Amino acid sequence: MSTSDDFSVLKTPEYIKALENFGDLMNQDGRVFLLGAGCSYHAGCPLMQDLTSGVLKGDGLDEDSKKVLEGIKSIFSGANKPNIEDYLSEIIDHLAISERRDFLGSKNTEVYIQSGKYTKFILINAIEQIKQSIAKAIRCEGKKPDLSIYRQFVISIHQVLRPGKIGNFRKVDYVYLNYDSFLEDALSLEKISFTDGMNGGSVGWWEPKMFDREDYKANILKIHGSIEWCEFESDPFPRRIPERIIDNPKNRKILIWPASTKYRETQRDPFAELIKRFRDILTIVPGKQIILTICGYSFNDSHINIEIEQALKESDGRLTLVVFTSDNEPLGDLKKWNENEDIGKQILIYAKNGFFHYPERYPSTVDLPWWKFENVTRIIGGEK
Repeated sequence: MSTSDDFSVLKTPEYIKALENFGDLMNQDGRVFLLGAGCSYHAGCPLMQDLTSGVLKGDGLDEDSKKVLEGIKSIFSGANKPNIEDYLSEIIDHLAISERRDFLGSKNTEVYIQSGKYTKFILINAIEQIKQSIAKAIRCEGKKPDLSIYRQFVISIHQVLRPGKIGNFRKVDYVYLNYDSFLEDALSLEKISFTDGMNGGSVGWWEPKMFDREDYKANILKIHGSIEWCEFESDPFPRRIPERIIDNPKNRKILIWPASTKYRETQRDPFAELIKRFRDILTIVPGKQIILTICGYSFNDSHINIEIEQALKESDGRLTLVVFTSDNEPLGDLKKWNENEDIGKQILIYAKNGFFHYPERYPSTVDLPWWKFENVTRIIGGEK
């Protein structure tokens, strides 16, 4: 059993105040939580680089698919930590080129990847085999996932948040960027009603009006899809169907979208519907305040980042962004937003080496533990 991190480094006046501010926000309505890959590590899900290595070295790809993936990998030589999602997106881009040529009646529908020449059918097969390999790794096959932190997290969100204060809140929205089902599993184990847009039970079908029901305590927007979702040629929308009732599970087309999915995919449902729902969640209406808390996300999805930035600019100061990040300080889009005097005051950043809230900066010479998902859970639960 792992030892809990020591919170004594958070006892400075500046950090105590920063945590009190977060606690006050958690006692308000309009709470939205965006959870990325870093949140699933303790449950047993591999980190992205380990997942990438596992797919590359695994036995889930045939010879053609291996050649395609190795060719794509070589294209990324010198890039900054490319991963299996980047490779998968690149193959999808090549497939789009091949399909466009085919649609226009071209005789040259094959595409080149390095020195290899591939048909669209080889690319389609490679994409599906890579998705199957990703799903196999995420399912922790042979191991039982550890849902203890996820369970404590949802308990902290949906039950008593502070001594003497009962969590009697409106529906909580979760924007879940992971392919796994750990959040759904934790909510179910704690008897917290929710919907992910699917109607039915273990076998379900896509019905987005489920998000509008008032009797659920939570909505889950799985913007990157799910390894539990699949699609069939006879139905353009996803289904949730367990492998045990599918005639040939290897032919089960898993419905997941990498973070760098291009424009064409974003115009299709359910992706388009999920992005629209995310946009609506962040849209401010009279008398409404929104607190968007982000954990485990590296801000590498341009679709998500665009929606957040636009919402901040249009919120008239009534959208608060709370970010727990493993980076030492704000980087990339987060740095740009933090330094923007028009929206910077709406952003609270709990980084590995400091707290940042425009125009104040409170750097630390030692690592601060508050960015970790398990410690965010402890903080929301009232631990100081």
